[in-house]
Amino acid sequence: MAKSIGIILVIVGIIMLVWTGFSYTKKEKVVDIGSLEITADKKEHVNWPPYVGGAILVAGVVLLVIPRRR
Repeated sequence: MAKSIGIILVIVGIIMLVWTGFSYTKKEKVVDIGSLEITADKKEHVNWPPYVGGAILVAGVVLLVIPRRR
């Protein structure tokens, strides 16, 4: 089980190092007067620092390298 979690953490860590964030668009109400409703698209950004991806990558490698005690 530790090996599979380690592999998943390594993959997620590499992805987070390469891809440092993403953006998405959401609709936001600008005016709402009775039956009249005006919306606008608002772009949101989600970013994470690269050291988070590095820490996850290191944790995954540690889980893969250190043998489990039985």
